[in-house]
Amino acid sequence: MSFRLKKAGVELLYQDDNYLVVSKPSGLLSIQDRYKAEVENLKQILLDEFGEVFTVHRLDKDTSGVICFAKNIEAHKDLNEQFAHGEIRKIYWAFVKGQPAISEGHVDMPILNDMKNSGRMLVNKDGKEALTYFRVIENYGTVSLLECFPKTGRTHQIRVHCHYLGCPLLVDPLYHGVSEFFLSKVKRKFKHAKYEEERPLVTRLSLHAKSLTFRKLDGEILTVESDLPKDLNALQKQLDKL
Repeated sequence: MSFRLKKAGVELLYQDDNYLVVSKPSGLLSIQDRYKAEVENLKQILLDEFGEVFTVHRLDKDTSGVICFAKNIEAHKDLNEQFAHGEIRKIYWAFVKGQPAISEGHVDMPILNDMKNSGRMLVNKDGKEALTYFRVIENYGTVSLLECFPKTGRTHQIRVHCHYLGCPLLVDPLYHGVSEFFLSKVKRKFKHAKYEEERPLVTRLSLHAKSLTFRKLDGEILTVESDLPKDLNALQKQLDKL
């Protein structure tokens, strides 16, 4: 891996003549910000490193995990068609507060821009169709780990649908009002060093794009996976101990 990718926290997962698949860190824009072009973004890093690449889909700035780019026009067109027809399978892992009423199911609720709160979305009958399947991977009591399968690609879809379920993301300043998570919130008789303030276990959105499955131009079905980043992996290990 090149120094530029490593410095930006970008992990190369797969590449060939047609596709480039990487794992994006939380906090990095997928593409250039329309108002702040000078802010570093993943696409520009990849352009500098690999030459021409084409945007196929995006991840929210604060979401980590698998994201795919096309290397040529033919692959770009084909992937766009697969996304348009719902043929791409995306799996996300979400650490959420509480637990859903059912261990497996779906949320089929339209999503609309919240006109009263800039940058925020909400469930509304006048919104665009949005469908998310989910299942509980692990129930830790006050926290759950969900596997989410969005069939549509609305802005903040998983975050909004988890909130609708009554299980907002564990760390989500926008929809949960929580910007960091402390182990003391779930661990009984938690103790830390005397005179030292407890450090948060997670300080980013608790959502990770775990895998992406698509059909290559030659017909082969490719699945690319991204391991949990260090902070979310540490969170999972601590929860497993409870």
